[in-house]
Amino acid sequence: MKLMETLALALVLAFLALPGTLTAQAESATADETQQEATAGLAILDARDVKLEDLLWIARPLVIFADTPRDPRFILQMELLDRRPEDLMERDVVVIIDTDPAAKSEVREKLRPNGFTFVLIDKDGTIILRKPQPWSTRELSRAIDKTPIREEELKAEGELLPDAVD
Repeated sequence: MKLMETLALALVLAFLALPGTLTAQAESATADETQQEATAGLAILDARDVKLEDLLWIARPLVIFADTPRDPRFILQMELLDRRPEDLMERDVVVIIDTDPAAKSEVREKLRPNGFTFVLIDKDGTIILRKPQPWSTRELSRAIDKTPIREEELKAEGELLPDAVD
């Protein structure tokens, strides 16, 4: 990631972390503790405090919806993220959670999930994936790595060889 992109991401995340903007979604202590432990180092934002357009060209939102923080699929998804959070951090992924349908967050209104759903969005706002079952960080990373934006990032960082010249 380029220095300017890194600084921009840091500024957005710092802004979102101001008092009252970054809060735990789950009120249940056990669900909240599991969720925070599960993604140490990975930015986790509450959907009530996020506007997706604020993340355009800065981060890849991974929005995880459930009707309750006790949904087994939500818990499994958070556990899967815990196994390799560095893979997602390397790809500028920010996790946004929404486990309270009654709160009617702007993110929920825009993406209109049905029960447990995760939506992976690219930096340009394009939806990469929308799935009703948990995915591993390996699967998520592969999906991200196939996008044109990620391929360009890797080329810029010198991690991909340029296309062969005819």
